[in-house]
Amino acid sequence: MTKMTIRPLVRADLPAIRAVIDATGLFPSDMLDDMTRDYLAMPDGPDIWLTLDLSGPIGVAYAAPERMAEGTWNLYLIAIDPGQQGRGHGSAVLRHVEAMLAKRGQRILLVETSGLPAFTATRGFYRANDYGEEGRIRDFYAAGEDKVIFRKSLV
Repeated sequence: MTKMTIRPLVRADLPAIRAVIDATGLFPSDMLDDMTRDYLAMPDGPDIWLTLDLSGPIGVAYAAPERMAEGTWNLYLIAIDPGQQGRGHGSAVLRHVEAMLAKRGQRILLVETSGLPAFTATRGFYRANDYGEEGRIRDFYAAGEDKVIFRKSLV
């Protein structure tokens, strides 16, 4: 049985993570280079980039502090290869991020997602991981597409 490892993202992970992003369709994977540039140049900076490795990268998570708040963080990205979803990998990565932040004395983790029916499973994932719907901004992303904000206390 292959051991699951959650570790900091390294440059060599990017091709596999691009494939995960492409497979999930979250956003254009060519954005990944710009998104990771500062982190890869300064991995000891404030942002968190993690890779879920199972005989190679199959997942990714990205969290960063909210710039205008104390102890509040945003989870900007969590993605697991669709062929590996439904096995608890996403929850494991999410718990890992939460534990890292709690250990650092951080207070809150926020997640934003779409209110479209196509994101029903995504919203269910956060609810199943003890996130409460904190707010909804109607028509945020586009007419008829709300932004749904989830929150979890880390203390």
